Amino acid sequence: MSNYDKLIAVAKQARENAYAAYSNFRVGAALKAQSGRVYTGCNIENASYGLTCCAERVAIFKAMSEGERGFEAIAVVTDTDKLTPPCGACRQVIWEMCGDIPVILANLKGKVEHETAGELLPRPFDKSHL
Repeated sequence: MSNYDKLIAVAKQARENAYAAYSNFRVGAALKAQSGRVYTGCNIENASYGLTCCAERVAIFKAMSEGERGFEAIAVVTDTDKLTPPCGACRQVIWEMCGDIPVILANLKGKVEHETAGELLPRPFDKSHL
C-alpha cells in the first residue's frame, strides 16, 4: 500500500461527480493540504468548451477559497489505459499554487505513476519572472 492510496481512492470517488456530458471523459482529483485536509474536484464541462474546468483546478480553487495555502500532493484519476497527466493550464496552476508537489496519476484498473509538478512543467512561468 503506497502513501497515496487513500488520496487515489478519494480522487476516484470525486470522479463519480464529474459533469462530462459532451466528452464522457470523467476525471477526479484529490488535493492533500499540509493541514491534513483533502479537497476534491471533478471536471465540469460546458457546451462552450473553453468554459470547462478541470478536476485539478476545481480541487485547488476549492482549497484556496477555504483558506488553504500549503499543499502536499495531488492525485488525478481517469478511466483510461494510458495514465492521463494534467493539461497545460492545470500544470501551471499546480505549480503556482502548490509548488513542486508530487502529482499522482492513476486509473480505475490500479495503475499508478508518480511525478512532480516540476517534471510535468519544466521551466515554469511564475512570479519570479515578473
